[in-house]
Amino acid sequence: MRQPNSAEELHEQLVALGIQLGAVLLVHTSFRKVRPVVGGPKGLIRALRAAIGPDGTLVMPTMTAGDAPFDPQSTPTLDMGITAESFWRTPGVLRSDHPGASFAAVGPQAEYICEPHPLSPPHGEDSPVGRVHELDGQVLLLGVDHSESTTLHLAETLAGVPYSIEHPCVVGTGDSSREEQIAEPDHCCEGFKLMNGWLDEAGLQREGEVGHATARLSRAADVVTTALAALTRDPLVFLCPDSAGCAECDAARGSIRSTA
Repeated sequence: MRQPNSAEELHEQLVALGIQLGAVLLVHTSFRKVRPVVGGPKGLIRALRAAIGPDGTLVMPTMTAGDAPFDPQSTPTLDMGITAESFWRTPGVLRSDHPGASFAAVGPQAEYICEPHPLSPPHGEDSPVGRVHELDGQVLLLGVDHSESTTLHLAETLAGVPYSIEHPCVVGTGDSSREEQIAEPDHCCEGFKLMNGWLDEAGLQREGEVGHATARLSRAADVVTTALAALTRDPLVFLCPDSAGCAECDAARGSIRSTA
């Protein structure tokens, strides 16, 4: 049986990994990989906040199904994990108002990060993930890999990739609510795992153990710069090959043909 880690032990591991006091820290995490932790997800959140200190800002994605009117005070996340779900419900944490691609944040930059952002693209320059990048933030993948990194969708948007998929999303509230199609560069994201090797080769990623999970830490700027270089060489580099039979990546390719 795994031994539980205290928040203090996790804090020490996070600092050893390279998380900086005062940082803007975007976290994608699987608590199942990190656990057990004394205090559960709240213990992990305490450790993350301690690592960046009172001058730091903690950010997590809190995306939703988008199939009903969105209320940032009550709509649960979808597939974001128990840590993100616990985080946005913590008193003092702010949450952005995008009906499908919201983020939550706490700290001095939280209000700016959670300002309204365009419906499409949801992870563009003027979005929470774009603002983390603008503020020279760090990206922590805790128990997950680069396929979960929203910063790579920012890179795709900045690169102007030729593929775009529309997803239905309910926008507005009450009598004014309606369904709209929101376009974004989307696919299965398995190709994002290529980033691990690229960042390692360039010495732009630190890897270690936090709790019982593998943790990877990079500057958002390094992630974007590395991804943009790869997308410049091949705009479809993150899509599975035709021979893979991946429906999501095939749909992304199909969107190119339909708009050519």
